[in-house]
Amino acid sequence: MTQTTPRTSPQIAPSVGFDRHDHSHCIADAVQAAEDLCAAQKLNFTPARRRVLEILLERHRAMGAYDILEILAAEGLGAQPPVAYRALDFLTSHGLAHRIERMNAYTACAHPGEDHVPAFLICRLCKAVAEAETGLEGGRLGDAARATGFVIEKVVVEAEGLCPTCAEAEA
Repeated sequence: MTQTTPRTSPQIAPSVGFDRHDHSHCIADAVQAAEDLCAAQKLNFTPARRRVLEILLERHRAMGAYDILEILAAEGLGAQPPVAYRALDFLTSHGLAHRIERMNAYTACAHPGEDHVPAFLICRLCKAVAEAETGLEGGRLGDAARATGFVIEKVVVEAEGLCPTCAEAEA
C-alpha cells in the first residue's frame, strides 16, 4: 500500500464569516466598498440593490431569493420576485455577492472588488457561510488543467459541515 504525504495548501487563506467580530462595522465597511466600486465603475447602486446587500451582510448565511423577497416586502421595497432577482443578479455580476450553487442561495462577498476564487464553508444546521480564499496556481486542479491544456473559466468549491457554534452545540 502506497502511503501519501498530506499536501499542504499555501494557496488557501483563512475563512471569513465564522469568527466573532463587530458586525455593524463589517456591514458598514462592505457597503462602503460596494458604493466605492459602483461609483468607480459608474454603476447604479439602487436602494433595492443596497438593501439586498445589507440583508446578506446582516445574516452572514446563505439566503434564497424568496427569503430576501420576504424581507424586502415587509420593508415596502418590493413584493415581486424580479425585485430580488435583479438585485442579486447585479450583486453577483459585480462581485458583491456569490451564488451558493448547491443551495440555490446567495451570500455577500467577503472580498468585494477583488478578483478571487472563493471557497465556501457552509454550516448544514444554521446555514452560516464563511468564505475562504483559494487559488489555482499551486493546487492540484490548476496542475491538472495545465497538464491537459484545459482552460478553467469557473470554479465552484463548496464544503458542508458544522460551524464552530453548531459543532459546540452538537458536542
